[in-house]
Amino acid sequence: MNRKKLLLLLILAVFLIFSGCNDSGQTGVMEPEGTKAPLLQISTEPEVTWPDLPENPYGPLDFGYEGDYLTCLAGRSMLGIDVSEWQGQIDWEQVAQAGIEFVIIRVAWRGTDQGGLNVDAMAHEYYTGAKAAGLKVGGYIFSQAISPEEAEEEARYLMEQVKDWELDFPLVMDWEYVNEEARSADVTARTLTDSFKAFCETVLQEGYTPMIYFNPAMVWDRIYLYELGNYPFWLAMYDCIMDFPYQVDMWQYTGNGIVPGIDTPVDMNVYLMYE
Repeated sequence: MNRKKLLLLLILAVFLIFSGCNDSGQTGVMEPEGTKAPLLQISTEPEVTWPDLPENPYGPLDFGYEGDYLTCLAGRSMLGIDVSEWQGQIDWEQVAQAGIEFVIIRVAWRGTDQGGLNVDAMAHEYYTGAKAAGLKVGGYIFSQAISPEEAEEEARYLMEQVKDWELDFPLVMDWEYVNEEARSADVTARTLTDSFKAFCETVLQEGYTPMIYFNPAMVWDRIYLYELGNYPFWLAMYDCIMDFPYQVDMWQYTGNGIVPGIDTPVDMNVYLMYE
């Protein structure tokens, strides 16, 4: 064998060793049978598991439109809206005739600058009209709590306003980031998580059902969601597919819904009725 052929054989042997050839003729690292994972998985971060949070049983293909509104195709659901005084006068009979089954009413709100508590100017009128039209009703407070003490104060303020209401849906703490000028701008994840707990526990103690409102961005950097798994979740995730990894009880899927009887765009929601 001449030197040239020997060199070629050596090159080929080295190639076979490092390419990991197998009997199928494929090259690369062999995967265990049945796996669909990438061949090479490298992570510099520790694996995070949130055992207290059930996985979302629904995916993108489990929702679809029936007429103008979204519904869950894979399970029982209800169609609803949430409203505040910004919606103005509402013809609740038209709303009900359009297929809306429930409404979450903004009952109160905390100011973003001074932090004062206020009643929504239309809350009680909305309640009376919605109930007369046969809709189920829940309520929420727009929160700007900067401590668990303020969150408890908000819960008590909210419950005082609805003490004469017949509620079918939860009382919700809707905390939202407003801007860097708001008094709540620098609230930490630890404080906000503890504030949600304070609100929910205060509501529970008085016999009401609490609920937590959040969007995906809050989950990743503003709250410790895995600590809040004992309470119902209301997810705000607009104009996209359902790909949130954890089970939620209600999905606010758009802020631009059009509903007969309401002159402004309105938030639309799907309430998921788990067995």
